[in-house]
Amino acid sequence: MDKMKVKGMRFYGYHGVYPEENKLGQQYSVDLELYLDLEQAAVTDDLQYTVNYAELHSVVKKMVEGPPVQLIETLAGNIASEVLEAYTMVNEVMVGVTKPHPPFDIHFDGVSVQLRRKRDEHGNIVRA
Repeated sequence: MDKMKVKGMRFYGYHGVYPEENKLGQQYSVDLELYLDLEQAAVTDDLQYTVNYAELHSVVKKMVEGPPVQLIETLAGNIASEVLEAYTMVNEVMVGVTKPHPPFDIHFDGVSVQLRRKRDEHGNIVRA
């Protein structure tokens, strides 16, 4: 299985458990790994046989900049589901979401989660 990576997409969102997170918002970083067959794209040099990453960016942007959720785990799961529903050629997706500045009185580079989802033999989305 081939893989496409889209790394370091940055968006401003209002996700979080604390009211100040929902009011002030902050930047989020999203990384994707898409598992799909890229043979036809490589041979034909034709965009129809791959994922248009500009469109993919728009899909993720809509999720991150859209209605807030409390947990970045939920955000990552929503992104994974949306990507798999929007792109039937994608068999599996790994979504990483980083909240670089959680509102805590501690210092670190952020909190990240990674979720992996795929299609089962019936096309249903399941944990990988």
